[in-house]
Amino acid sequence: MGRVSVRSLSGADAAVARDALGVGVAVGLSGFAFGVTAVGAGLTVLQSCVLSLLVFTGASQFALAGALAAGGNPFTAAAGAFFLGVRNAFYGLRLSQLLRLPRAIRPFAAQWVIDETSVVALAQDSTRRARIGFTVTGITVYVLWNLTTLLGALGAAALGDPRAWGLDAASPAVFLALLSPMLRSGVERAVAGLAVVFALVGVVLLPAGAPVLVSALAAPAVLAARRLLVPGSSGAEDEAPSGAAEEPARSGEEEQKERSR
Repeated sequence: MGRVSVRSLSGADAAVARDALGVGVAVGLSGFAFGVTAVGAGLTVLQSCVLSLLVFTGASQFALAGALAAGGNPFTAAAGAFFLGVRNAFYGLRLSQLLRLPRAIRPFAAQWVIDETSVVALAQDSTRRARIGFTVTGITVYVLWNLTTLLGALGAAALGDPRAWGLDAASPAVFLALLSPMLRSGVERAVAGLAVVFALVGVVLLPAGAPVLVSALAAPAVLAARRLLVPGSSGAEDEAPSGAAEEPARSGEEEQKERSR
C-alpha cells in the first residue's frame, strides 16, 4: 500500500487531481453568490449556512432562495428545489457502478453527488481515476462552497439590501456561467431556449416558485417535437459526445497494467 500511495498522484492520476481541483475551486467560490442571494431573500446567516451544509446542491439552493425572494410560498419554493435535486439520484445510480465504494462509505459519499463531481468522475477511464476525481472535486467544492456561503451571507448582512448594490444579479449570472458551456448540441440549446420562454411566461402568470417547475416541461416538449419532425429519431444527438470520438481505445497491455495497480 505504501508504494501505491507514493505513486498515486503520478502521471495521469496527478492530471486528474489537478483538473478536479480546478473545477472544485471554480465552483466552490460561487458559494459567495449564494450567501448574498440567500440573505437578500430573507434568510438568516445561520439558515443560509445550514442549507449549504445539508442540501449542498447549488441549483436547488439558488432556486429556493430565488423563489423566496420573489415572495413565493415556502412549500412551492421547496418543491421546485426538490425537483431540481432529483437529478442527483440518477447520477448516484451511475456513480455507484463506476466508483464501487464500500457500503460503509456510500452514505457519506452520497452528499457529494452533484453535477461537478459526476462530470469529473464519469470522464475518467478507470475506477481508480474516477475515485480520485470524485474525491478531490467533492472535498474542494464542499469546503469552499460552505466557506464562501458564510462569507457571502456575512457580507450581505453587513451591506444591507443586496439589491441596492446590484448583487441580486449574482444568482442568474452564476447560473448562466455554469450552464452556457454545457449547451453543446442543438437539442440542448433548444431545451434551454424553450425553458427560458416557459419561465418568462410563468413569471407573469404563475405564483413565485412555480415557473421553475413549468420550465422543466421544455425537455419533453423538445424531444416530442423532434420525433415528429425527424421520424425515427431517438431524441439524442447522433454524434458522439464532445471528445468521445477522439479518445483512443486503450490497448490490452494498458488495461493489464491498470488492473495490476
